Amino acid sequence: MAPKHPSNPLALAVLALAFERPMHPYEMASVMRQRHKHDSIKLRYGSLYTVIDLLVQRGLIEAKETKREGARPERTVYRITPPGRAELMAWMRDLVGEPVKEYPQFEAGLCLLPVLPPDEALALLRGRLEKIDANIKALSGHLRGIGPDFPALFLVETDYRLAMLTAERRFVAELIGKIEKGWGPLKLWRGIHIDRKATMQKLYREFGGGPES
Repeated sequence: MAPKHPSNPLALAVLALAFERPMHPYEMASVMRQRHKHDSIKLRYGSLYTVIDLLVQRGLIEAKETKREGARPERTVYRITPPGRAELMAWMRDLVGEPVKEYPQFEAGLCLLPVLPPDEALALLRGRLEKIDANIKALSGHLRGIGPDFPALFLVETDYRLAMLTAERRFVAELIGKIEKGWGPLKLWRGIHIDRKATMQKLYREFGGGPES
C-alpha cells in the first residue's frame, strides 16, 4: 500500500509554494532560502528535483510552461493540480492536528547515556548548553531584527524553534545539576565503566532486562 503522504517534507514545501503561485524549481529554492524555510525543512537541489518528479508522477503538480530568460537555460514552471491541492490540505491537517511520536537524535543519545562515563557526559552536556545558549541568542536576535510590523503568522515556526530551544536548555541545565549531585545513582553509573560485567549482572538480577531475566 502506498504511503498516505510523500515521506519527504520537502514535497510539502513544493506543494505549498506551487499553491502560492506557479514556480520553477530554482525559484522554489530561492523563495525557501529567502524566507528561511530551509531552517525547518532540509533543502538540497538534488532532492528538490527528485521530489518534483515524484509529485508530477503522482499528478499532484504539473508543468505549466517552459521558459527561457536571457542566456539562462530553459526552466519548467510547475503549478499545483486539484488533487495536489487536496493532498496539501490533508497533509497539513495531519501535521498540525495529529501529534505523532518523533525520534529526535538527542533523545536517542539520552536513552543510551550510560554508555558514556559520567564525567565525559557532564562535559558534553555543558558544551551542549553553551551551544544552545548561542543558538537562542542568535535566533532571538534574528526575530528582533525582523521588526514588529512583520506578520507574525510567517514566523510561527521560528517561535516554535525558540520555544523548543528554551525548553531543551532548561532540561539540560537541570540534568547537569542532577548529575553533579549524584543522580543516576552516580556510583552505579561509574561502576559500569569500572567493572561493566559485574555491574550489569547486578542490574539484570535486580531489574531484569538481561540474559538472566
